[in-house]
Amino acid sequence: MKATIIPLFFFLSLSLFAQTSIKVVNSSNLEPVPGVFISGAGIKNTITDNLGIAQIDLTKSKKLNFSHIGFQKLTVEILSVQDQTIMLKPTTNDLSAITVAAFESDRPLLQQAGAVSRVLESELYRFNETSIVNAFNTKAGVRVEERAPASYRISIRGSSLRSPFGVRNVKVYWNGIPFTAPDGTTPLNILDLSNVQNTEIIKGPAGSIYGAGNGGVISFESRRTIDENRIATDLNVGDFGLMRYRFGIDQQIGNGGISASYVHQKSDGFREHSAVDRKVFQLAAHFNPSDRQSLSTQILFSDLHYQIPGALNGTQLEENPRQARPGSKDQNSSIAQKSVYGTISHQYDFTDKVTNETALYINTAEFENPFILDYKRETAFSYGGRTKFTRDDHLGMFPIRFIAGGEYQYGYTAAQNFGNRNGQADTVRFSDDLITTQAFLFQQIEIEWTNKLLMTLAFSENFSKYDINRSVDASANEPSRNSRRFDPIVIPRLAMAYQLNPRSGIHGSISSGFSPPSIAEVRTNEGSINLDLEAERGINYEVGYRASYGIFNVDITAFYFKLSQTITSFTNEQGVVLFRNAGSTNQRGIEASVDYAPWRNQQAWIQEVKFAHAFTGHYFEFADFVSGGNDFSGNQLTGVAPNTLVNQFDLRFMPGFYLNFTHQFVDKLPLNDANTVFQESYHLVNSRLGWRKSLGKGWDAEIYTGVDNLLNEVYSLGNDLNAFANRFFQPAPLRNYYGGVKLGYSF
Repeated sequence: MKATIIPLFFFLSLSLFAQTSIKVVNSSNLEPVPGVFISGAGIKNTITDNLGIAQIDLTKSKKLNFSHIGFQKLTVEILSVQDQTIMLKPTTNDLSAITVAAFESDRPLLQQAGAVSRVLESELYRFNETSIVNAFNTKAGVRVEERAPASYRISIRGSSLRSPFGVRNVKVYWNGIPFTAPDGTTPLNILDLSNVQNTEIIKGPAGSIYGAGNGGVISFESRRTIDENRIATDLNVGDFGLMRYRFGIDQQIGNGGISASYVHQKSDGFREHSAVDRKVFQLAAHFNPSDRQSLSTQILFSDLHYQIPGALNGTQLEENPRQARPGSKDQNSSIAQKSVYGTISHQYDFTDKVTNETALYINTAEFENPFILDYKRETAFSYGGRTKFTRDDHLGMFPIRFIAGGEYQYGYTAAQNFGNRNGQADTVRFSDDLITTQAFLFQQIEIEWTNKLLMTLAFSENFSKYDINRSVDASANEPSRNSRRFDPIVIPRLAMAYQLNPRSGIHGSISSGFSPPSIAEVRTNEGSINLDLEAERGINYEVGYRASYGIFNVDITAFYFKLSQTITSFTNEQGVVLFRNAGSTNQRGIEASVDYAPWRNQQAWIQEVKFAHAFTGHYFEFADFVSGGNDFSGNQLTGVAPNTLVNQFDLRFMPGFYLNFTHQFVDKLPLNDANTVFQESYHLVNSRLGWRKSLGKGWDAEIYTGVDNLLNEVYSLGNDLNAFANRFFQPAPLRNYYGGVKLGYSF
């Protein structure tokens, strides 16, 4: 009997000894968080009380999962039975708690003197998980267009005027590396949604620290930390033959880890000859060799092929919006692109005050583009990097932060243009070796004049050149060597941010911007080389107000951007897109967003009710533009909608169900410089219904379904501007449905 009682007594004592008191607090204000679900292997959901405290038996599991509707999920391994305090980061957009890295300065959003928007991972998954388009278009001042599946165009404050196709005039970074090529173009379509976790968008010129680009800066980040061992798989299907599947694995190794993922997405497309097939593989490793340094390296391989249906005129659009432009299918108008990126980034803290971050990359790409008028082949190689030193110090009694660094990019492309005979490359028309070099140095000083007033002064020195060496020219012209070196350009920025109180602030800035023409604009598809095309230059004046009022967050910005030597596109009689400088433009605008959650209760059946609204007023006009004997001065800027409005409504329920609604209104916009052809305004409604749940013992699952274009609107998600033969319209899909399932296992 005694032999039985002693082990039982010992076991009960051990269990009582392993009972640990865990307190969960808000990381932004250290207040307790009641209603947090705590789970782990062998532990049923335990909920923190009104003081944010729960008792956990650590003999069953030391790895605990913390989840709450208003906070980011967290997994922690508890190594001690002593009382623990766990800090959760809010997922709400409390502006006083948000830290952003815009302008290379990690500071709270209320201290950032600039228009900055964030796109969180959760926002990407409010829609069909095939592209970034819908999530980005919920942000004021930002417009992502998809003229055909995988054919992106980005407009930040109307910056797509010179982009008949592709992403130009916007600088893009991915995990700290310059993802925009040295020639000024960005292969955004090679990324899958799973390669992006969070995004920051700077609206307006940011050349003082990021170089060329009047539109702004987009900084993508994939997952940088691996805090658990996990295997996950996704499957997404939908109308028009859509299928996307993904496999991923994360493996912890010491204080770091590696992750790998493979994604295959394909569809037949809404329109004739608009199929897409993309395969993306990403391998990443993240380590912390010491307390003072971190090291990350990645390999990204993308194999993309998509068909180009081409633009329609008004009659063709009315007859059948699903048809392709005549000749597109016969000529196999399409793009095939294979790309490999290798990156390495390193951060080192020399002292408590001095830090360096350096990122390097190397890239190779094969590009093939049969088009109605020609056939293009390119093989490209590029490399580059960015480094930044940060020092925190004092200037007398004033805290200062000094930032200095540089960026360099080199690109070489062997480009050939052929005739196109029934979708096959015919006789070579011309062959060029293209060499592009972009470099700049940047310096920035931040001075805290008071604990409420922060001033930023920054400037960069920019250098760029390109060489076009023509070795073959089938026309009457002789082979030639062409070179263009732009004079060094100094880009300044002065900004002030003042906190009215801990939850509100105002900001203002004056910044300069520039954007040299890309090689694709200088060297056009019919073979001409326009060395007279000048770089765009502009000055931006901006003021803004941000505040958090209880459940409300408000962000309002007004700006005036004066742009000279504006680059616009036009088409010749053969339908070839050409470019010219178009005098100057006046761009006045206001961007406002507000979000609020009138109901949030983790323990109620309806856990959360949330609303968000974003308004964009872009009142842009040609200030001085005469072309072909026509005076377009005073006309509305081509391709820019004066008003857009986005409304979002989200519901979350206790059993794990969620429901999202998104409404977008896009105003009537001009499609040519003469303002004689317009796309009519439209309303786009999307919705997604789903269920996600932790199933216990490491398993979690999600099932969802959704509908895009619920109102069945006929519209173009990206038009051809100043199009020849009135082929302006690129019809987007009508009402369509999708659904998917996700399954993950943490071990």
